[in-house]
Amino acid sequence: MAPIILSIMTATTNSIETLRKEALETLEQTGEAGLDQWRAEWLGRQDGRVTLLLRSVRDQPPDERAAFGAAANALKNDLEDALNQRREALKKKQLETLATSGAIDVTLPGRPQPVGRFHPVTQTLRDIVAVFGEMGFRVAEGPEVEWAKYNFDGVRIPEDHPARDMWDTIWVDKEIGGRRDMLLRTHTSPNQVRVMERQQPPIRVVVPGKCYRQEATDATHEWMLTQVEGLAVDEGIRMSDLKGVLYEFARRMFGQDRHITFHHSYFPFVEPGVEMAVDWPTADGGTRWVEILGAGMVHPEVIENAGFDSSRYTGFAFGIGVERVAMLRWGIDDIRHFYQNNLRFLRQF
Repeated sequence: MAPIILSIMTATTNSIETLRKEALETLEQTGEAGLDQWRAEWLGRQDGRVTLLLRSVRDQPPDERAAFGAAANALKNDLEDALNQRREALKKKQLETLATSGAIDVTLPGRPQPVGRFHPVTQTLRDIVAVFGEMGFRVAEGPEVEWAKYNFDGVRIPEDHPARDMWDTIWVDKEIGGRRDMLLRTHTSPNQVRVMERQQPPIRVVVPGKCYRQEATDATHEWMLTQVEGLAVDEGIRMSDLKGVLYEFARRMFGQDRHITFHHSYFPFVEPGVEMAVDWPTADGGTRWVEILGAGMVHPEVIENAGFDSSRYTGFAFGIGVERVAMLRWGIDDIRHFYQNNLRFLRQF
């Protein structure tokens, strides 16, 4: 820096013009990214070349100070103006480049934006809940990590029941009082007990949710499944009410010409218990019965366990496998397709 200061101290009006020429030529070759560096070199407050020039006014001969100072100030103003003009010119050039090479042709059709959609199981679940909602059922939810007293004890599944076997139930590795009491729920039926604990009859609820079982996966079974549990408890509820509700559900989900059939089945928490099947067209032009849900009249012990008088109140319950309904609606032959995250499959729905 010493040589620069020395030259400024001995500068003349002619040398100021030389500096002006050098500064402007340098500025003309400077791009937008270098403008701040150029300004610091020539107009910086601490050691800019013009700043140092102005400080050297007092070092000039007395009879030359006025002319020298005026020339130095003029140089400063000119360089500041030149810098602003250079910025504007570069900005204008950039806009012109964008207007030509980066221009948008407004006559072209818009670029399609990908639209998200519901998973087919979620679509089916919402449709099922909507059908029962129109029939007066409200939605209730419960925890997926459940206590054994709700998942098993409250729905008449004792400790020696096969459903408690390690091959069926996914237990949480925690023992309380020497027994395992926490698990991933195997069905949505524990919410029967939870709802009846909180609410007095009349009760009409559907409970959607995930369930978990230690099962080997194949075309029709998965270790995780989605269910919709239904429960109605009131005075005078009969089997005919259950049949009417499920028949209406089948008609709304699968079409007005659907037929249904019931046959006896066993579930610990209902008596009598039934399975319901719908008729479905086959490739050869015939029909076949496809079982889609289990149901029955709520067992009197479950009613009593909830603190209700089973001689006064009766009820029905049903459990629908959502994946099974989705497979039937869209002709899907393998339940595993739902959870393989294959976008080619999922985009069809």
